[in-house]
Amino acid sequence: MIKTALTIAASDSISGAGIQADLRVFRDLGVYGVCAVTNVTSQSTKGVDKIFKVPPTVIASQIDNAARDLEIGACKIGMLFFRQAVETVADRIKRRNLKNIVLDTPLRAKNGERLTSEKALKRVCRVILPLCDLVTPNLEEIVALTGKESAEDAAKALMDTGCKAVLVKGGHRDGDPVDYLFEADGVTEYPGRRIAKNMHGTGCALSAAAAAGLAKGYDLKTAVGEAKTYVAGLIEKSEAIGKGSMHLMMP
Repeated sequence: MIKTALTIAASDSISGAGIQADLRVFRDLGVYGVCAVTNVTSQSTKGVDKIFKVPPTVIASQIDNAARDLEIGACKIGMLFFRQAVETVADRIKRRNLKNIVLDTPLRAKNGERLTSEKALKRVCRVILPLCDLVTPNLEEIVALTGKESAEDAAKALMDTGCKAVLVKGGHRDGDPVDYLFEADGVTEYPGRRIAKNMHGTGCALSAAAAAGLAKGYDLKTAVGEAKTYVAGLIEKSEAIGKGSMHLMMP
């Protein structure tokens, strides 16, 4: 029987990230995708222009109907722009007993636009992190989440909140990107090769791919490894389109 994964994230009007990217990843990896939209973004390849809030009752209703009707094998959480959205999502994860929770933590768009308010970020740390099986921050995001600059110290601080594992992404480091998966029993290294492109949506795709693997029953190390290989392939095939010359992942 086909497995199902839920993405709780924002809508991206150019379909390079957010709900649109997550659902495509789920489809590519053989998982049926359902969604709950938390925000609607108006953006182009030049960056995010406007962010519109979805009422908390609407967010809750989307999650409720998906979870009542289908057996959700994993849940990816993306952009939670405002505090009430964070509270609603945390409540629904507990109420619907959702499992295999993967949190992506987008803080800023490519043009610098904030994707998570300060109040929302504080609540993410307080009420979402303890529910997570995997958190996937880059270097900027681990500093914002923990105040720690060392990947090891940041991962420990995040796991101290209750989350089970942390994947620190290496894309913002110089040289080839190496990702590190921190778990209670040790660290797993995932080497990669630098592909020089101005990408959009790779963080969404990686976390969605990891969630898809967990929904299919993979252990965490395998799910992360498969997700990294999959995203590398997406980057290879990506093309620069639009007036912002941003590389978007192709079908």
